[in-house]
Amino acid sequence: MCGFVGFTGYIEDKEEIISRMSARIEHRGPDMWGSYCDGDIALGFRRLSILDLSESGRQPMSTPSGRYVIVYNGEIYNFLELRRDLEARGRKFVSRCDTEVLVAAYEEYGEGIVERLRGMFAFAIWDKEEKVLFGARDIFGIKPFYYGKLPGGGLIFGSEIKAFLEHPAFLKRVNPRALRPYLTFQYSATEETFFEGVYKLPPAHYFVYKGGEMKIKRYYDFIFEEERIPFEECVERLDAAIRESVKAHQISDVKVGAFLSGGVDSSYITAAMMPDTTFSVGFDFHKFNETNYAAELSERLGIKNVRRMLSADECFEALPTIQYHMDEPQSNPSSVPLYFLAKLAAEHVTVVLSGEGSDEIFAGYEWYDDTPLLRKYKKLVPAFLRRAIAAAASRLPYFKGHDFLIRGSGRPEDYFVGQALVYTEHEAQKILRPEYRSGPSPRDITAPIYARVKGKTELEKKQYLDLSLWLPGDILLKADKMSMAHSLELRVPFLDKNVFEMARKIPSDYKINGKNTKYVLRMAANRTIPDDWANREKVGFPVPIRYWLREEKYYGFARDYFTMPEAAQFFDTNALMSLLERHREGKENNGRKIWTALVFLVWYKRFFIDEG
Repeated sequence: MCGFVGFTGYIEDKEEIISRMSARIEHRGPDMWGSYCDGDIALGFRRLSILDLSESGRQPMSTPSGRYVIVYNGEIYNFLELRRDLEARGRKFVSRCDTEVLVAAYEEYGEGIVERLRGMFAFAIWDKEEKVLFGARDIFGIKPFYYGKLPGGGLIFGSEIKAFLEHPAFLKRVNPRALRPYLTFQYSATEETFFEGVYKLPPAHYFVYKGGEMKIKRYYDFIFEEERIPFEECVERLDAAIRESVKAHQISDVKVGAFLSGGVDSSYITAAMMPDTTFSVGFDFHKFNETNYAAELSERLGIKNVRRMLSADECFEALPTIQYHMDEPQSNPSSVPLYFLAKLAAEHVTVVLSGEGSDEIFAGYEWYDDTPLLRKYKKLVPAFLRRAIAAAASRLPYFKGHDFLIRGSGRPEDYFVGQALVYTEHEAQKILRPEYRSGPSPRDITAPIYARVKGKTELEKKQYLDLSLWLPGDILLKADKMSMAHSLELRVPFLDKNVFEMARKIPSDYKINGKNTKYVLRMAANRTIPDDWANREKVGFPVPIRYWLREEKYYGFARDYFTMPEAAQFFDTNALMSLLERHREGKENNGRKIWTALVFLVWYKRFFIDEG
């Protein structure tokens, strides 16, 4: 796990610039740093040593011929298999690291290398002879890759946007199109970022940059194809796939631990892994502490559990730092405890395994299931009639039962934008200044994604949308940024290519069946962990923000941001204060709306006011 930066084109003091850019992301790799510069490109790298801790793993790394130079962030879990194939073709290796195998494989297989990789990765490879830059990002988007065009020509790219600020030609401006969708999704939901002119390379895509032109191509897609096999056989196959993935994800030359909450996902990973130590955090606030479950399971398994309680004061104090590390506004409240959880783990280990991704793959969210009343409605009313009723309801003003009828259409295209829905489109438009209402609507963002799975089941469409938007934009972004803020490598065994290839064939009724969500996963986990952990209701990582914001101190924290002069550039601040006051008085629960606007302003102040 590391970080890289780079840019193309001519500029004076190239070595000094790439050094400063690399220093900005030292937290991603405090163990080593290196650079490569020629007349066409500059590459910088920060290393967190995980495999082959010697100098042999230093990057940027070149092939023996010197033609190809790579900077790479991540882990390739099948690199030993690839290495054996390359050795059979006559290649020799001098290190034990996956970086050397990756660049050799590109020299051997070209662009086709991406289809052979199993792992989490973002990388860039420079061909000195052809003057071509090739790069790729893993299928789930576990590792970030940002890029942008520089004024006057040239490409800038790297693991974190903040590194771009050190390039003298980079123009730091807020993207006016980003705020509108953010208010609904709570994260940056398009390929554009909050920094104008900076983009995210989408997951499961690679690019070729030559002569000032960038061509991007998808190399993998999440296609569900149900295969009807006996349920018990499905459970057995799934358990075997997850255990093999957990084993593969433990490869390391440094200490490995595990994050552990009270839920099935992290409990399953922990029990399959049996690490020396697990890590947990909770809040010193009523009903917002699951660490007792984590401690109890650790005791049953004979594993040491390290845990700590968080206070509101330290969470609010850390918010500007958290948003700095996030690069873009991201208002999922769970980012805050995750930041402290990573800090805690980094005091003991360098690598942790975590349970992200199972809800998207195995259908664990409540939004994926129908209520008993909705199931009855769908059973009694034919689909064509339900869709006609939903279409009529969508044209009417809101009334009691409005959302029920639209959801009853069975068409998630009409109502589902993913796991986060903070401000409705109408609410977002109302609270924004006119110049920030121009961004894409939620429907603009989701429609092309749904178009790729036309004809699939309602559940598969929802899963596909979350795999495309929510997982990389929210879950994995905060996992990467919060762990790397503390030089900690976070690995996610559920998000493994081999696991998904098995999971995509699981019948929908094995995932959701009226008994529970992600039922088949729970039954696989129940082979290893007790009933209470396998069947516990999903609670996520709850944070008591709605209660905190009713306390004078934290109400005042939000009020100070909402009333600062710069806030009026983006928002109708009277509307923001109205949300805050009604929430404080207990008339409404506006906690998430307040937090989402607040996080944006905290981010803006950190990057555009404090940093000038």
